[in-house]
Amino acid sequence: MRICLITPWPGHPLLAATTALLTPRHEVDWIDPGAGHPVPSGASLADVYLLKARTPRALALARSFEERGAPVVNSAAATGFCQDRTAMAALAESAGLPFAATRTVGALRELAAETGLPYPLVVKSRHSRRHDLVVRLDDAGSLRALCRGAEWADEPVVVQPFTANSGWDHKVWVVAGQVFAALRRSELADSGVDSTGGGTAREPAVPPPLSELPGGWLDLVLRVGSVFALDVYGVDLIDAGDGAPLIVDINAFPGIRGQAGAPEALAALALRTAAGGSPVLPR
Repeated sequence: MRICLITPWPGHPLLAATTALLTPRHEVDWIDPGAGHPVPSGASLADVYLLKARTPRALALARSFEERGAPVVNSAAATGFCQDRTAMAALAESAGLPFAATRTVGALRELAAETGLPYPLVVKSRHSRRHDLVVRLDDAGSLRALCRGAEWADEPVVVQPFTANSGWDHKVWVVAGQVFAALRRSELADSGVDSTGGGTAREPAVPPPLSELPGGWLDLVLRVGSVFALDVYGVDLIDAGDGAPLIVDINAFPGIRGQAGAPEALAALALRTAAGGSPVLPR
């Protein structure tokens, strides 16, 4: 079978390990969606495409393969949906998922003009992408400091209340129903803005046993996949108190670094989808 990666970085640890598992018996190639070279409409299709990129060009490329009948994991529609944090929050709320309360502001400078904001609060770019804005603001001064530079003043943002927690994010990843987890010190554990508007550094993820996740969290994470039509995804949760989960982000096709069994699960998913089977295992 022929498996094609849509990514600018086929050497990503997860993709490289998955490729190594597949290549003894299958062909694996890749397309850099940022290269700008169109794929000829008459070119033969791969048996399955793994969409490990989220740029508009990558989504358009994946969509073109879908229109020609090729399966893409995750679909272009599901991947694109997760890039809009406003749409993400609305769908989660409508499905009854415990997602952080979210409102949208057209530009960060508009938020800075508001008075009586309930600090501390969390501000994120509305459109998720590499090096986007994700920051905790403790007072009006930190918000004004963030607006002083040209980089973020006109950025469309979502605003969420800061929920007191242990300071650790629960990172939970799913590949076709197989679950992996890690703890990572939250980048929002302390005030996220200094005088220059810079964020805090992130610490490496520490894998805990899945059995240590509070009761009901695994079922919740698996339900996220069904609601968002995702086969490979990540859910960021915090403990909002007494083991109550609060979802703060959902990612399509995250890196899942250092998780034993993840490359094997992804390889199996690719082959099953290429063979015409359902990409998602029954839940």
